[in-house]
Amino acid sequence: MIEIRIHGRGGQGNVAAAELLSIAAFQDGKFAQAFPSFGAERIGAPVQAFVRIDDKKIRTREEVRNPNYLIIQDSFLISAVPVVLDGIRPDGLILVNSEMAPEDLNIKTSASVETIPATEIALEIIGRPIPNAIMIGAFCSLTGLVSIGAVQEAIMAKFPGRVGENNVAALERAVEIMEKRKNA
Repeated sequence: MIEIRIHGRGGQGNVAAAELLSIAAFQDGKFAQAFPSFGAERIGAPVQAFVRIDDKKIRTREEVRNPNYLIIQDSFLISAVPVVLDGIRPDGLILVNSEMAPEDLNIKTSASVETIPATEIALEIIGRPIPNAIMIGAFCSLTGLVSIGAVQEAIMAKFPGRVGENNVAALERAVEIMEKRKNA
């Protein structure tokens, strides 16, 4: 079973990101589950969301404590909430919304670290600082766990019209950036 933990702040689309990943995984023929964990429910408060993906039924319902993947939508949480990095598997991947290079984040881990300037892309394409579609696009490009096409369909189903189109365009930009890095 693949486990993903998403960290961010209220208003960044953490819960929607988890839901979209699970819907896309289901569309790809896998079993999936997504659920949030809230503290104080307000804009800007730290939020976690969890995703599990497997080829067989998922029976566990607890929080993800040892994720294969971390998606961190606000890089400031790494220093502000040190438990954000807890439990990442040594062979895991940490994807951070940051304009900085991965090595400049000084994350002490044996897991791989990747960055993408998701907020900047969101502001440019969507017009709002909501990085979730970009983070999902980068994640899917890096891992291949869920198909880009399934995520695009999930976005358009949840956000029909212009909002969905802008989010798909932002996701596609993220995929393009990550693919260029892989081929560099």
